[in-house]
Amino acid sequence: MERLKNHYFVLVRILLMLTFGAYGFVERTGKEAASVWALLLVSLYLSSMVVYEVFSKKQKFICLILATGFFSGLMALGETGFILFGFLIIYDFLSLFDSLDPRVYLVPVLAVMIPTQIGFITKLIAVVLTAVVYVQHNSVIRSYKKQMMEDTITEQNLKRDMQQKEYAAKMEQRKSMIMAENQILEERASLSQTLHDKLGHNINGSVYQLEAAKVLLEKDPEKSEKIIQAVIDQLRGGMDEIRGILRKERPKKRQLAMLQLYKLCEDCNNKGVQSELTTEGDTALIPDNVWEVILDNAFEAVSNSMKYARCSRIDIKLVVMNQRVRVTIADDGIGCPQFEDGMGISGMRQRVRACNGTITFESTAGFSVTMLLPLKSQAETGGEKNGEN
Repeated sequence: MERLKNHYFVLVRILLMLTFGAYGFVERTGKEAASVWALLLVSLYLSSMVVYEVFSKKQKFICLILATGFFSGLMALGETGFILFGFLIIYDFLSLFDSLDPRVYLVPVLAVMIPTQIGFITKLIAVVLTAVVYVQHNSVIRSYKKQMMEDTITEQNLKRDMQQKEYAAKMEQRKSMIMAENQILEERASLSQTLHDKLGHNINGSVYQLEAAKVLLEKDPEKSEKIIQAVIDQLRGGMDEIRGILRKERPKKRQLAMLQLYKLCEDCNNKGVQSELTTEGDTALIPDNVWEVILDNAFEAVSNSMKYARCSRIDIKLVVMNQRVRVTIADDGIGCPQFEDGMGISGMRQRVRACNGTITFESTAGFSVTMLLPLKSQAETGGEKNGEN
């Protein structure tokens, strides 16, 4: 059926040639039998026109020249009953020009005025029918195929652009993740160096003093006791200093959380599910307790999508607004029109409720989880209310 659609015009041409050939022989009814030369010329004409479609444009032109020669031979023999063959040759010549105005196909119709043994009405109907067939094929069908080809090229270009943008987004996401990892590694290296410098010096000094106290323990107990007390004070001060260093030098919760979210998306991509993290606004405004909720619920939602949704894509989006952050985790899977709160869903609700947020679930196209979380912790909110009172 598909081959028939693609080559329908070849069948139409062959049908027209056979019809016009049969009509030419019918016109000879009552006359002398057709000569051998007439039969030969008709068969050669039909053969050249049948193979016409399988050749290139240059070879088609040669076929038409041959067909014109065979047709001229028929006319020279007085076989005017085959004159309709001439119109097919004219229209095939016109078909070689792709951008021809459709109105040109009406010009050969004027040739029906040439007197022949075929009636005027019969010639007019046959020629007009032929003109309509060729106009439809050469103007309508060709323009439609050309438009389809242009649409296909445009679609391919769009797909290529989408693939390039998707690749660029993945590279940007990976770059952001690497930058976050490098920053955390640098902070850890700085923390290690600081602890080594401060803690090492403190411990070494304490060891030396304890060794001295050990020597003086029997000879001078009072001095030994003072040394031990000094070591105790020194170690307490060192502990306080270490706590201060840890508070100052440890990586920020936001950096760790973003890195974990990036890694979550990368894990999904490695498992064949496209995943992307996008952010809008200043994520530094999100408090640490809210980051914990975002992380826990994101891992729970993505885990559910990977297990049950049969999805090909998961998107995580953080939008920081004036007083709240909106977090959406959505997949393009089969969805779940009716679901019950199991351990996972209940846990997500409890975590969101604990920080005065809201959470909604939607399953119209795939499955999505949307959280609205405050940008101020519960303690800060309570302090502001007490101050107002």
